[in-house]
Amino acid sequence: MPKTELKEYIVMRNREIENIRDLDVYLANGGYEMAKKALTSMTPAAIIDEVKKSGLRGRGGAGFPTGVKWSFVPKELNPKYLVVNADESEPGTFNNHEIIDENPHQLLEGIVISAFAIGANVAYIYIRGEFAYGARFLEQKIAEARERGLIGKNLFGTGYDVEIYVHRGAGAYICGEETALLESLEGKIGQPRLKPPFPAVAGLYAKPTVVNNVETLTNVPRIIEKGADWFRSFGTEKSPGTKAVSISGHVKNPGNYEIPLGITIREFIFDWAGGMRDPNLPLKFIIPGGASSNWLTEQHLDLPMTWDDMAAAGTMLGSGAMVVLDTSVPVVRAALKVDEFFKHESCGKCSPCREGTHFLVKVWERIDEGHGRVGDIELLADVGKQMLGKCFCPLGDSSVSAVNSAIKFFRPELDAAIDAQH
Repeated sequence: MPKTELKEYIVMRNREIENIRDLDVYLANGGYEMAKKALTSMTPAAIIDEVKKSGLRGRGGAGFPTGVKWSFVPKELNPKYLVVNADESEPGTFNNHEIIDENPHQLLEGIVISAFAIGANVAYIYIRGEFAYGARFLEQKIAEARERGLIGKNLFGTGYDVEIYVHRGAGAYICGEETALLESLEGKIGQPRLKPPFPAVAGLYAKPTVVNNVETLTNVPRIIEKGADWFRSFGTEKSPGTKAVSISGHVKNPGNYEIPLGITIREFIFDWAGGMRDPNLPLKFIIPGGASSNWLTEQHLDLPMTWDDMAAAGTMLGSGAMVVLDTSVPVVRAALKVDEFFKHESCGKCSPCREGTHFLVKVWERIDEGHGRVGDIELLADVGKQMLGKCFCPLGDSSVSAVNSAIKFFRPELDAAIDAQH
């Protein structure tokens, strides 16, 4: 088996089973049998316990244990909701697209099992508005499953009902944050809510709600099928399973990969993604977990790709979006582009983020256009200090990652960029 292939895919099964996106093919390969098993022979508590034992952590970015999150939902409060975060919109992130487009029924089966486990009869898939094809495709797949009695009323003769609806957002990055997503789903401006209360207690329409992302729920049928111990045969003790990772930038083979958690960044870039695109331009830095993550450099290549190892190194695995950049990239331009994104996507609810992102971009633009001033680097650092930890939600903090990373690893280049302008 080549080093860069899994012995068995968990969420990207389209890589080994042709046309699994078609319902008949999915059914021929055991599709919806785990929903039947869960609903007819397991209690909700037993499902939650199995997911807890598997160690499945949320694949949307935070890495919070999924079974634990489900267990926070109060049993006595009804109705309950399951909301699927398909808003995937951070630059460089496109792994959920492949699951939606190529393995949709495993996602839908995961939704049925998960909704049953938390006691929800309604699930919403919140998908970014621009993903028109994905939204229509999911609606088609839901209709197909409903016609076969796999979604809807009295599933498998158990008396359990569940409906799944697709809701298209208006295309705001902040709506990937779970409380802003819920506001948008309720028809309001997509801005984050103050927590607590957390969605598990007061979420959609102030009712108990679990928000999980696409990849997280697509793991669930396989955990029910093969058990927690099998799932733990992938990955590491604290980060079990696999991770769908999108890699882009200056690598030979950009794209989506499903990797076992725990391989090193070096293995991923050079063995799986083929290494640097131009051998004459070596690696300069890595944005490892989406634009919101702190950067890494060559000294971090042997860092294992797990939530805990990445956090210990001061960054994060995030939703699985690695951007690899070579020495042709000016640091000032890269940082400017990152902060332009956050300035554009700031919802404007709090002044540290609204004003801070604007200010960061103005200073980066000044340097990039050849008008940098002595003291601009200190000014960037001071603005970042005033923002970090003082914004209403993590978006504002995220914009500081590029500032602090650039100063930490490339201060001489920043100073030279300003000195050359005087």
